[in-house]
Amino acid sequence: MEDNLKRINKYLSEVGYCSRREADKLIEARRVTINGKVPEMGTKIAPDDIVEVDGKTISNNKERFVYLAFNKPVGIVCTTDTRVEKDNIIDYINYPKRIFPIGRLDKASEGLILLTDDGDIVNKILRASNNHEKEYIVTVDKPISQTFIERMANGVPILDRVTKKCEVRKLSSHEFKIILTQGLNRQIRRMCEYLDYEVITLKRVRIMNIKLDLPIGNYRELTKNEFQELNKLLEHSTKHYKSNKHNGGH
Repeated sequence: MEDNLKRINKYLSEVGYCSRREADKLIEARRVTINGKVPEMGTKIAPDDIVEVDGKTISNNKERFVYLAFNKPVGIVCTTDTRVEKDNIIDYINYPKRIFPIGRLDKASEGLILLTDDGDIVNKILRASNNHEKEYIVTVDKPISQTFIERMANGVPILDRVTKKCEVRKLSSHEFKIILTQGLNRQIRRMCEYLDYEVITLKRVRIMNIKLDLPIGNYRELTKNEFQELNKLLEHSTKHYKSNKHNGGH
């Protein structure tokens, strides 16, 4: 039984409600209850205990929300408007609950996209989009030069600005890897176009700590470890974000 018990601050952190430090402040302010009673600092809870913050139940927070990783095929559109696009992501996945994509990935691109019904985490991820890493594998229409790699890495003028420095590595004659911490509209395609290269295929293989490990067209739930790590990264990055009105797909 003791194995199933966990400290209340750890529990609130694990379900993604707040950090342990913030949980301690809530407990100190007597805003947390366990089975209707105000706990002491360091109180441990069992799985069937009812935890509330300001009278709102937090128990089973993770079960209430869905967090999916999906390997989007080329041709599927990242919209929740099922009337407009017949090839939209929502109809394609056909999940039994109402979910929505976090950010977007262009129709012509494939790879990892996250979907959820948790509006809070969507806002956190989109607000932090200038801080978190997204990794792509790209093939282009002609051999990749060292100059191309260096210029892509150091910044290219698109959309009235110069792109942020990023990590770029050549994988083969026509293929490279790029890690962005920026979400400008069609950023990679525009960067390549500026340098007179055309993107043939573009696949996103990682968002922050979530890696693409699925066959194309398949989805899976995030693991508990992935979800916890994602929350830790967001907790850090939302304190340092800058708004980005050009946020878009690739």
